[in-house]
Amino acid sequence: MIANEQKRFAQKSFWLNSYGHYEANPPLTANIKADVCILGGGFTGLSCAYEFKKINPNATVAVLESKVIGYGASGRNGGFSMKLFGLEPEVTVMRWGEQKTIEAHQYMMQAVKHVQQLVEEHDFDSDYQHPGMLRVAYSDRQLQRLGSSYELFQKLGIDSDISWRAKEKLADEFNTDKFLAGIYESETGLLNPAKQVRELKRICQELGVQIYETTPAIDIQEARTITIATPKGRVTSDKLVIATNGYSHTLSGVKLKNQQLPIWTYQIITEPLTSAQWQAVGWQRRQAFEDNRHLVHYFRPTVDGRITMGGGRIDVAYGSNMDKDSNNSAWQHCEEHLKWLYPQLQDIKIAYRWGGPTSVNLDMTPEIGYLNSNKIIYSCGCIGHGVSLTHLNGKLIAQLLSEQSSDLTDFWIVNRKAIRLPGDIISWCSAKVLSQGLALADKFDERHL
Repeated sequence: MIANEQKRFAQKSFWLNSYGHYEANPPLTANIKADVCILGGGFTGLSCAYEFKKINPNATVAVLESKVIGYGASGRNGGFSMKLFGLEPEVTVMRWGEQKTIEAHQYMMQAVKHVQQLVEEHDFDSDYQHPGMLRVAYSDRQLQRLGSSYELFQKLGIDSDISWRAKEKLADEFNTDKFLAGIYESETGLLNPAKQVRELKRICQELGVQIYETTPAIDIQEARTITIATPKGRVTSDKLVIATNGYSHTLSGVKLKNQQLPIWTYQIITEPLTSAQWQAVGWQRRQAFEDNRHLVHYFRPTVDGRITMGGGRIDVAYGSNMDKDSNNSAWQHCEEHLKWLYPQLQDIKIAYRWGGPTSVNLDMTPEIGYLNSNKIIYSCGCIGHGVSLTHLNGKLIAQLLSEQSSDLTDFWIVNRKAIRLPGDIISWCSAKVLSQGLALADKFDERHL
């Protein structure tokens, strides 16, 4: 039974499936006490546990992961450690104004550097590279929006690592005629997310963090202390961190149902390309790139010579249903788009397909907040750009737990007044209408392609 469960968990992404043998920690089977309990063994939860133990070496920290480390978004994402905050800078400016957009950009610049420093300091085996990223346009309307974005970056003074790439310059690097122009950002890293999150597990345990896998929280009760019930034991703690992101609405005993909505995105990965195939597509510097569609496609190479891409289609489940990891039409869309972009790869085989939920809230802005009192802290709303964000958010939350004051804890997403989602029916219908509207907008933009 345990072996079958482990195999099922490993099938949730290429990164997990290719990881090799993984030894999950045993579940919680007793009643324990902790100074801090953290729900969720992903980037946010493990980063928080590590940073809190560094500040408070004598504290007892327990992490409860309902499946295995890396099962959620931390083991299924594309592996982009990037500066993008929320949806787009234009959306952040519209919702929060220019000054907060600048502060958000500075936070994300720090987040990318934080991930890179963590990898280097602890010698993470997570295939980390720092090649930067391009954002490219295929159509005139996409090009117009891309130019407006570049002008906004310049106006706000957040263009220190950003440069314009004309069509001719891109043609020197990529053997495709689909790119009209692009924006290059040097501060983007790439990594293997499953390896990264399990390296976080390693450094947490080296500091004495107690990590329990296959241990879901089935009920949470807050009184003088907080009690987290699990199938075979319970944790009594002084403080609780809810780092379950896209799964947060499924928790019992806390009011997080209307904080965020899980939106599924989908990815594919090719078999390894031969040297001749890489020469045929160009892509000389192996940087990541994404397009300037409304429903973005994102692309990156892997260290073993594959191409992984995702996006272009999203899905949403109703209520607490989390069974949307498979989507054949989304995977077919990705494969068709990859081969439209690179006809040279018409015969390339797709080695793996997967999907997973990301946490989205109504105002498209990451959020860290308190529930009821200062005993419970939650984090959500990564909007699919959470690799670097969640690492630094974990450090921020650790400082909040330690009652420290810093530039991080003063960041304006902490305890912000977020717009709450309506009920299940309206949220589900709205997400469906929005996704279909964005798909139609992309179809209109690309009608001449």
